[in-house]
Amino acid sequence: MIKVFNNAIAYFIILIVILLIVPLPTQLMDFLFILNLSLSLIILLITMSITEPLEFSIYPSLLLLTTLFRLGLNVSSTRSILTRNGYAGEVIKTFGEYVIKGNVIVGLVIFLIIVLVQFIVITKGAERVAEVSARFTLDAMPGKQMAIDADLSSGIIDESQAKERREKIQREADFFGSMDGASKFVKGDAIMSIIITLINLLGGLVVGIVNGGSFQDVIHVYSIATVGDGLMSQIPALLISIATGMVVTRSASKADLNTEVIRQFSAQPRVLIIAGAVLPLMMFIGFPPAAVLSVSALLIGTGLMLQRRTRTAAQTAEAPPQVTEEVTSEVSYYRNLDNVYGLLNVDAISVAFGYSLLPLVDEKNGNFLDRVVMLRKQFADDMGMVIPAIRLKDSGSLNPNQYEILLRGESVAIGEVLVDHYLGLAPDNLDPASAIEGIDTVEPAFGMPAVWISEDKKLRAEMAGYTLIDPTSVIITHLSELINRHAFELLTRQEVKHMLENLKKNDPSTIADDVVPDVVTTGELQHVLKNLLREGVPIIDMEIILETLSDYAPTVKDSDMLTEYVRQSLKRTITRRFSAAGQIKVITLDSEIEDAILKSIKRMEGGAYLTLEPEMIQRIVAGTKDQIDKVRKLVQEPIILTSPVVRIYYKKLIDQFYPNVTVLSFNDLDPSVQVQSFGVVKV
Repeated sequence: MIKVFNNAIAYFIILIVILLIVPLPTQLMDFLFILNLSLSLIILLITMSITEPLEFSIYPSLLLLTTLFRLGLNVSSTRSILTRNGYAGEVIKTFGEYVIKGNVIVGLVIFLIIVLVQFIVITKGAERVAEVSARFTLDAMPGKQMAIDADLSSGIIDESQAKERREKIQREADFFGSMDGASKFVKGDAIMSIIITLINLLGGLVVGIVNGGSFQDVIHVYSIATVGDGLMSQIPALLISIATGMVVTRSASKADLNTEVIRQFSAQPRVLIIAGAVLPLMMFIGFPPAAVLSVSALLIGTGLMLQRRTRTAAQTAEAPPQVTEEVTSEVSYYRNLDNVYGLLNVDAISVAFGYSLLPLVDEKNGNFLDRVVMLRKQFADDMGMVIPAIRLKDSGSLNPNQYEILLRGESVAIGEVLVDHYLGLAPDNLDPASAIEGIDTVEPAFGMPAVWISEDKKLRAEMAGYTLIDPTSVIITHLSELINRHAFELLTRQEVKHMLENLKKNDPSTIADDVVPDVVTTGELQHVLKNLLREGVPIIDMEIILETLSDYAPTVKDSDMLTEYVRQSLKRTITRRFSAAGQIKVITLDSEIEDAILKSIKRMEGGAYLTLEPEMIQRIVAGTKDQIDKVRKLVQEPIILTSPVVRIYYKKLIDQFYPNVTVLSFNDLDPSVQVQSFGVVKV
């Protein structure tokens, strides 16, 4: 039974089609006319009971259905009137006879008045209100959004309340936009009723006279049927028009119509008293005294009663209130100091999303969370470090299509994606004639020019050679790139301890206990590991790292130099990381630059630093830039190769200007790799 009601609207549409095509028995037509009248009355009562338009958000669609239903009934009744000598059921006959009362002209005039009242007064006004409401609602959306953001920033509301308010604003805009168009249905229905009435009357006259009836009899029969049919369509239409006006004028009310009318009229008792006092003056121009005095007494009595009630309520309000302690749930929660300290926690990594992107991170609709899990797994495989949990949250401060990646609570990148589009990367040899139209953008992870391509152009883009990336992959790629770039910032001392414990768990005879903390402290080990991660060197082989530190740490106290020794021990890992097919393409340093760097090294107790002249630094940087620009088209990631002693100092120098350039030394490379030089940095 429930499944039948689930398809009730589909059955209703089929019924309307039947009304337009199939002749119906008059008994069924009587039932449908009464059903139409009842449905219109129910809709009117609902619109009077709601407090805001969104409580009856299906009204625009319902308006279309009821209009089609009335037009279908009009077509069926017209068919019956013209084919059954003016008889279209007892309902139409009863309405016609009751209104006409034997006078055709009076009946037609009353019908015309009802139609014009609906068309000119109610429908026209409701249409105008719907149009203005739609425009004003859309114009007010930015201001309402800003107000929500302000309340959210000041702490008046939380994220969930802000999200709910934004959804309501969007629904209001959609509703009033729909009502602006749906009100045209009522206007068209009124015009169509006049046309159908003329067809019934004129067509009935022609049919009746052709069948041999007298003119007077034909006029009597078909005028009753015409007026009855018109009223049975116009009275429900009038109720629907009133309901439409009710819906579009409810935006400023906080309660249902009955409550609001009583409250607002009763709020001005003095106005009722004045009106009752002035009304008896009408008797001097001939108004009936009994009626005037009755209404005057009613108004004055009602006004005095309301005035007395208002005075009593004011006295009650002036009484000293009882002191009660009202504690909100939020205040009660933060009475506990542990909960206040919880506000001081900072997420290592978090991603904030605009509200349009929330479906991407919904477990039911997408696989974003699964992709994040696989990202952590892949990073652990590649770099030997487990990245912290990534917190996902929504943000009211972002644009709907934006996302923001934060490290330690601070923003490091903001990107923008379109949920229903693909990010297209054009091939290098793209024919301009094959270019796909879309929204120009920049790929957020690597800064490459790209275009957002809609779903309907996906096949054409693939045939043209575009690389298409879905929105989830765009965000995951951007997140992965930023994690690789900032991995050293995520390596905490606690994480180093976890790595050591994991090493001990897998191999109880490990040297971890021998090296930490006897040879190097946890902090010194963390510093070496961060140096490696900063330059993209995997730290997965912790055993080799610890063994190297145990060899050199007793005599070398500079953590940067210890890092260089560890790098030499990880030469196979570094070679695999930066080479391809047994080859590595590099830029080398001129011997003049290396000599200048070696001569300017000043060693102190806390470490070593360069004392190069500013002019020499500028020349080295300019030479490096020239070579990088030359090989940028040949290799994706430029690599500069130096001698072992110079590498660390040159890297520190060039990092100030090109922080993402890879600098390796000859000792970092496995002897089996083939080195290809594409240029030399000169001054």
